[in-house]
Amino acid sequence: MLDRTESYDEMRARVRWDLPERLNMAQQCLAHPADQIAIYELENGPVTYGDLEAKSASLARAMRASGIKRGDRVGVLRSQDAWTAAAHLAIWSIGAISVPLFTLFQSDALDTRTGDAGVSLIITDVENAMRQMTAPALVPDALEVVCGARLQIADTAPNDPACLIYTSGTTGAPKGALHGHKVLTGHLPGVEMSHDFLGQSDDCLWTPADWAWIGGLFDVLMPGLALGVPVVAARLKKFTPEACCDVLRRAPVRNVFFPPTALRMLKAANVEITSLRSVASGGEPLGVEMLEWGRQAFGLTINEFYGQTECNMIASSSSVLFAPLPNCIGKPAAGFEIAILDAQGQPSLEEGDIAIQKGAASMMLEYWQRPEAMREKFTGDWMFTGDRGIWEQGYLRFVGREDDVITSSGYRIGPAEIEDCLLAHDAVATVGVIGKPDPLRTEIVKAYVVLKSGISPINDLVINLQAFVKDRLASYSYPREIEFVDYLPMTVTGKVIRKELKARACAELEGHS
Repeated sequence: MLDRTESYDEMRARVRWDLPERLNMAQQCLAHPADQIAIYELENGPVTYGDLEAKSASLARAMRASGIKRGDRVGVLRSQDAWTAAAHLAIWSIGAISVPLFTLFQSDALDTRTGDAGVSLIITDVENAMRQMTAPALVPDALEVVCGARLQIADTAPNDPACLIYTSGTTGAPKGALHGHKVLTGHLPGVEMSHDFLGQSDDCLWTPADWAWIGGLFDVLMPGLALGVPVVAARLKKFTPEACCDVLRRAPVRNVFFPPTALRMLKAANVEITSLRSVASGGEPLGVEMLEWGRQAFGLTINEFYGQTECNMIASSSSVLFAPLPNCIGKPAAGFEIAILDAQGQPSLEEGDIAIQKGAASMMLEYWQRPEAMREKFTGDWMFTGDRGIWEQGYLRFVGREDDVITSSGYRIGPAEIEDCLLAHDAVATVGVIGKPDPLRTEIVKAYVVLKSGISPINDLVINLQAFVKDRLASYSYPREIEFVDYLPMTVTGKVIRKELKARACAELEGHS
C-alpha cells in the first residue's frame, strides 16, 4: 500500500515494480483473516474471506473434474456477486486464464470472443446457462461448499498468463489483451491514489460498472479484495439515480467509481450524496463544470484517472496529494513512466501521442494471437495508447483519441464490429459507423448505411436494423441513429473514411444548434 505520509514526489521516487519471483492473484486476494468481510452482496448480506475461499475451492474442484488445466481459457459470464469473484480466483488458482464476458453480449458478440480465445468452459448463472454458447456451461450456485475448505493455488510467476480481456478496436474483430498475474499489483497505486489512499478503516468500495470490464474487475473488485477493503456487489439491471441511491442506503459504501455517464445522470437528477469519502471516475475527461458540481453534490473532489485495457490506471488525480488542474486528468501514477511523443517518437512538450514505458505491471503481455497488432502497438520502449495528449504544469491533459473507438455511456464500442454485423443484413450494401457527440452519453452510435439496389429506406427498416444489432451484439452498442446515404467516403483501398463521417455528424449538430 502507498504511504500516506509521503508527498507525491516522494511516492514517485520510491515506488518501483519490485515483484516477487512467484505471484498468483488468487493468493494475493485471499491473504486476509477468514472472518473478515470481503464482499457485501446487496441481496444476501456479507461474504467473508473464508466464505469466498470455500466457494473458490469448490469451484476449482468442479473445474478440475471438467478437465480444466493450466493454460486453459475459462469464460466468466456473470454479473456482480460473490460467485463471480470466486470464479476468477478459482481459475487463477489452477493456473488457467479467466476471460471476463459481459452478460448483455448477444450471440455474435459472445461467440466472437469465446471462439477467438478458445474457451473450454463458461462459468455462468442459471439464466445464461440456457443460452447457446460455443463452450459448455458450469453453474456454480448449486455446488456443495465446504466451510473452511482451503484453495490449492498453483505455483505461478508474475508474467504467467492469468486474464484475457477483450477490448473494442477500430478494425476487425475485438482484440484480446492477455495479462499476467502482475496486473493486479500494477493497478494498486492508481486505485489507491484515485480514492485518496484507499484502505482506511471504514472504506467500502462499489461501482455500477460491470465486473466483466477492466474498470469493474481491476479498478474495484480485485484491488478491494487485495487491500482488504469490502466490495459491494449489486446486480443493477440498469443504472438509474434511484437505483444508485438505493445501493448507497442499503450498503456501507464509502468509495465509489462512477463512470462519467453515471455522474451526468446523477447531476441531471439533482442528486446529493454526503456519505462518501472518495469518488473516482475514468474513461473520459469530466470537465470543469462536472468537477464543480461534484464538490457541491458530494462535498469532495472527484478524482479522475486514465488508462486502457492494454495498460490501465497509468495516471490519476488525488485531492490529498495535489490540487486538480482544470481539464487535466492528473499526474502519472506511482510506478508509471508516461511520455508525450512527437511524430519522430521523441518526448515532446507539445501535443503528441500518449505513450507508456515498457515494464509497467499493468501492461499486457500480448494481444492474444495477434503478433502484428502487438508490433504496431509498440515502438522501442514505448507502448502507444492511441490517444493524444499534452503536458500542462506536470499534469496530463487528454486531447482526444487517434482511433475511432466510440465512448458511449461509459462503454468503449468498436465501430468495426457493428459494421460487420450490419453488413450481414440482407438490405445493407455497405456501412460506416461513428460516434456522434451527445451531451448525456458522450457519444451515440450512428450508422451511415448504403442500401442494396432495389431496397427502399422505409421507417421500419431503421427499427429492423437496430434490432438486428441488438440481437447479435449488445443492447448498448446498437446505432441510435441510422442515416441512409447513396455512397460513403472511401480510401483508394476501399476503407471507409470515418473522419469525414464524424465531421458530417458534427456539422449536423452545429446546424441544429
